[in-house]
Amino acid sequence: MSYQTVQFTHDDAVATLTLNRPERLNAMNRVMLQEINQVCDAVEADASLRVLVVTGAGTAFSSGFDLKEQMEARPAGAEQWRKILDDDFNASMRFWSLSKPTIAAVQGHCLAGACELALACDITIAAENALFGEPELKFGAGIVTMILPWMTGPKQAKEIIFNGIDNVSAAEALRLGLINRVVPKGEHLNTALAMARHIAAVDPVLMRETKKAINRTYELQGMREALQTALDIDLHIESHGSPDKREFMAIARKDGLRAAIAWRDGRFTPKS
Repeated sequence: MSYQTVQFTHDDAVATLTLNRPERLNAMNRVMLQEINQVCDAVEADASLRVLVVTGAGTAFSSGFDLKEQMEARPAGAEQWRKILDDDFNASMRFWSLSKPTIAAVQGHCLAGACELALACDITIAAENALFGEPELKFGAGIVTMILPWMTGPKQAKEIIFNGIDNVSAAEALRLGLINRVVPKGEHLNTALAMARHIAAVDPVLMRETKKAINRTYELQGMREALQTALDIDLHIESHGSPDKREFMAIARKDGLRAAIAWRDGRFTPKS
């Protein structure tokens, strides 16, 4: 199968999914979300594939969901937003739910929905130049997949989300428990692939059942229900629309996303 926005390759038992819109920092549009699910379906169905590595082409993992596409589509109302947010949520959580181990190999920006996708992977390897964050609240949007509090403590998650922090370094992400390992710039994919080959040597049934057992530990604590509740809250936020989000989108439509981001960031610049 050919893809427009991703690349799907495999070497023996290790599959690699590359987010492939480098000119847009691999922003995840509707087509990419669909293709992510198609690749996950293919990996799930192929018994010869035992591990899935996900990475990004170019200088970034991904800047998150495609705001330019949303700006042009102008979704409104609960029905339209429910479809959008369900697609966003399901694409990120596919990496948690896949029966086979998933490894994120991250460099550069890994923000918003892309940060959530990387956190949903079983293991995350980050180059030393990686930057993580959840900037959504700074421009009036909600959090689609509220997985961050499950990966670190509530106080740390609240600080990142409430402040819209979008520059958590790889070293800090490691300290917070968001990632597994920091490697030199340019070595993130090689390290992830080497780990994937090691994992792929384990009996696949044993690996599948062990992943299921670990995930179930969190799900018995209510993780699935909490994520669904957070998604429902985000639906309420997006379908009603905040004044900040309306202003951000109005500026973006008039002057472009760079101007909208400058307006967003300018609101939080300390005044001298």
